[in-house]
Amino acid sequence: MFGSSQMNGANAYAKVGIETGVIAASPHKLIVMLFDGAIVSIGNAIQHLNAGEIAAKGKSISKAISIIDNGLRASLDKKSGGDIAVSLDALYEYMNTRLILANLNNQAELLLEVQNLLKDLRSSWEAIAPTTASTVEPPVLNTDALAPRSAKFLEA
Repeated sequence: MFGSSQMNGANAYAKVGIETGVIAASPHKLIVMLFDGAIVSIGNAIQHLNAGEIAAKGKSISKAISIIDNGLRASLDKKSGGDIAVSLDALYEYMNTRLILANLNNQAELLLEVQNLLKDLRSSWEAIAPTTASTVEPPVLNTDALAPRSAKFLEA
């Protein structure tokens, strides 16, 4: 009784954290989050496969396929992305094919292959992260923040 309600509360808390992260994330960070989601889903699929939980394995693989197809592939701009976008599209299609085969044949090695490809892409994506204002040091002010200031009043 306590375990299920506690787990539901934890899941709800995690979901709120993810939703808040998505709202505040830059487009670059959103792609990283998609990579993370697919990597975690494949890791879950491997655990379910090893535990003999076939239905849960299939659900996790389906989630990874959905993230790759509806997230990563859908975000590609083939017009302005040129050859890189076309190559990534083909790689994402390859990953989905491998995931389907892994699901059908219960092959953990195919799951690991796709997971490693996603990790490599994530690392590359992180390496090209744009610098943000938070990485730039704030300017040094020549005033004492605690010093008293003269009041300015408006007269009517």
